[in-house]
Amino acid sequence: MNEATDKDLPLREDIRLLGRLLGDTVREQEGAGAFEIVERIRRSSIAFHRDNDAAAREELEGTLDRLTTDETMIVVRAYSYFSHLANIAEDLHHIRRSRAHRIAGSAPREGSLPFALRRADEAGVAPTVLADFFDGALIVPVLTAHPTEVQRKSVLDTERKIAGLLEHRDRTLLTPDERDANDEAVRRNVLALWQTRMLRRQRLAVIDEVTNGLAFYDHTFLQELPRLYASLEDELARRDAGASRELPPFLRMGSWIGGDRDGNPFVTADVLRRALRMQSARIFTWYLEQLHELGADIPGATTVIDVSTDLLDLAGRSPDPHPQRADEPYRRALTGLYARIAATARELDHLEAMRHAVGEAAPYANPGEFAADLDTIHRSLCEHNSALLARGRLRHLRRAVGVFGFHLASVDLRQNSEVHERVVAELFSAARPGVDYRALDEEARVALLSGEIATARLLSSPFVDYSDETRGELEICRAAAEVRRRYGDASIVNYVISKTDGVSDVLEVALLLREAGLLRPHEDRLDLNIVPLFETITDLRNAGRVMDRLLSLPGYARFLPARNGTHEVMLGYSDSNKDGGFLTSGWELFKAERALVEVFARHGVRLRLFHGRGGSVGRGGGPTYQAVLAQPAGAVQGQIRVTEQGEVIAAKYGNPDIGRRNLETLVAATLEATLLPEHGGAPKAAYLEAMDALSEHAFRAYRKLVYETPGFERYFWESTVISEIADLNIGSRPASRKKSTAIEDLRAIPWVFSWAQCRLMLPGWYGFGTAVDIWLAENPGGLELLREMHLEWPFFATLLSNMDMVLAKTDLAIASRYAALVSDEALREQIFPRLRAEHRSTVQNLLSITRAERLLQSNPLLARSIRNRFPYLDPLNHIQVELLRRYRAGDRDDRTKRGIHLTINGIAAGLRNSG
Repeated sequence: MNEATDKDLPLREDIRLLGRLLGDTVREQEGAGAFEIVERIRRSSIAFHRDNDAAAREELEGTLDRLTTDETMIVVRAYSYFSHLANIAEDLHHIRRSRAHRIAGSAPREGSLPFALRRADEAGVAPTVLADFFDGALIVPVLTAHPTEVQRKSVLDTERKIAGLLEHRDRTLLTPDERDANDEAVRRNVLALWQTRMLRRQRLAVIDEVTNGLAFYDHTFLQELPRLYASLEDELARRDAGASRELPPFLRMGSWIGGDRDGNPFVTADVLRRALRMQSARIFTWYLEQLHELGADIPGATTVIDVSTDLLDLAGRSPDPHPQRADEPYRRALTGLYARIAATARELDHLEAMRHAVGEAAPYANPGEFAADLDTIHRSLCEHNSALLARGRLRHLRRAVGVFGFHLASVDLRQNSEVHERVVAELFSAARPGVDYRALDEEARVALLSGEIATARLLSSPFVDYSDETRGELEICRAAAEVRRRYGDASIVNYVISKTDGVSDVLEVALLLREAGLLRPHEDRLDLNIVPLFETITDLRNAGRVMDRLLSLPGYARFLPARNGTHEVMLGYSDSNKDGGFLTSGWELFKAERALVEVFARHGVRLRLFHGRGGSVGRGGGPTYQAVLAQPAGAVQGQIRVTEQGEVIAAKYGNPDIGRRNLETLVAATLEATLLPEHGGAPKAAYLEAMDALSEHAFRAYRKLVYETPGFERYFWESTVISEIADLNIGSRPASRKKSTAIEDLRAIPWVFSWAQCRLMLPGWYGFGTAVDIWLAENPGGLELLREMHLEWPFFATLLSNMDMVLAKTDLAIASRYAALVSDEALREQIFPRLRAEHRSTVQNLLSITRAERLLQSNPLLARSIRNRFPYLDPLNHIQVELLRRYRAGDRDDRTKRGIHLTINGIAAGLRNSG
């Protein structure tokens, strides 16, 4: 291929550069012998992948089997870090291609805001309709601390430095000396990476998770969110003959870190307060930095410009006495704002500004007061021929105040419905002797709770000695009320109820909120959105019925006007997949959304869906743009919340350019799904009938394997790294809800993570092959209908595309080595052939429906990525199996266990979305 037309040449050059520097580092740090071993393994693995050479595979396995323990540790670290460096190169190449696309003036890419706006124009969407969309929109990515991010923050920080150096040399014309300095800096950071301990010595505390989450604000959100708003406003102004207006803050950030108590006993009222204080301190620190820089951006001496009287009044209130700035009202106004923000940070967070204010000033009562002062500066500039100065840092700061307030991100509260049930039962038992709440049926509970939330009388009493659990839940609600008073109503807005299966689950939370003054019956006020989370297959099937009953209750519906006539519902992708398998989970989620749309329309309530998507396809992951557009009609009404979990946060938001692109994609998809009629149109009845049948067949196949096969639980624990993952310090929350090995009690995250590590990826495809085989046998000639569904129905196309990605990452040969770890040969021979046969059938049927000759035929970017990285991933799997065999045979050498954990880290980095 001609180098001028080889778009991937820079990527290969970056990978070669980073690989060479890593190799040089291994040679210098570990010796020429260690380097030669790493190189020999690399050559053999590449030859095997490229040519399927049996001799190369034999050489590879022989070399790996002969490694000493110390050599094994070096190889594992080398190949793990290569995956990290390859990720950096790929991310940089995505940015490079995106920039080249824009520089060339090419048509807007699919998933971008210009693309979505152009499609809206083509569809005849009027400017007023577009304006209404943004006025009523709410789009919130919600960061969670789900334990699938195996990388330490120090590792991520060093990798970010390497990425920055590579990006600098890519965008800048460097002199030879500058190039040499850049090369040395990259080498220095690769060395620092090699000398950084890859594993955490201790399990993360919740506050550690808060700290890790805040790093993405420093690098991405604080800079890129305001810039996205600015570019969108400018694009809309260009389309509307230069008419410009500022958009409302429709795109905001959310977080579960510090508020998610479901199964995590370490999230307490004090932790919630600390999390908000840390968030607030971070945004105040940023505001202070921006105000300081603005002083240099906007000098504005009155000897050369005019200013507004409001600006002069604002400057006159500043405590700045310096005569040097007497004729510079903008600077005096800004020093006054700085002093007030410093005072606010001191009062709310005990935070002292790095640069002391010029004098004392009163703190701001709320973000609105701060925004009003910034608006005064903005108006004065615009009114006196200085609008260009208002479009820089000041514009971004004004936007940030509207988005981040004094709280940075809204923290959701979450708890399991079983906990609420126990707490409410204890409250009734103490306040109303003789009322056995847990003995009541659902209707009796609803009646009792409805009557209770109609009165302002509290159930809880300071004179009752409640259990630790009840006391803790009441303290959380009171802490939420306290935080809202301190940081504003936007600091805590949502209370999510895990495992919702009835109306009483929602009313129990309403009762607890009343105890803290967050529900006030005498005012018809409800301060938080109560968000039921439907997770299992059964719960998804009942979601419409439950919400219909809830919205029919006058005693509950009276509070909805206080929530702007909107009710949020969360849908759980992870647990429904573990419960019913990939195909059935996807289908039941789709049907639940259709049922909810119908119920909410009938009650005249606006529906907002909160999608609990994970990183892997087995937990609802996959490309966001296609996922949003695949929603049924009416499911995206300009409002959507989506979880961003685990390793996905670093992958999507670790780099500012990629973070900006992902935020833009979420907005573009929401706009298209809401305004363009072709998205979410009613599928044909034949499609629905086919999916019902396919789902039922897949459900039976999946349940028969996972829950009905004797010994499958043992097979899972012995053929995967689930036990070792439970010991890995990657999160504050336990791997299981209960102290048992039952799959029912295991959290969905380690379930999916374990199958990814052994390269079987079972949660992302199992049952599809059997379902299609049976359905085609029952419907001769039905293949053409499935092909039509793939072409015409976004839901089905997205389902198959996601499965295609998962299957491309599976490797049955590697999975068979993990199966060999199962000590019961009869059990192994009973189960693994079933997995192999189902995999073969799934791949064949997928290719047949999509008319593809190979996996990822329609996704060349991912196919390229797999070609680049999997030769470096396979040795890690081989070593992991061997280390597991030694460890489970009684080898308690600390290096063996550490080696297992290192391979988990490396394989997760190579797969990128593993949990």
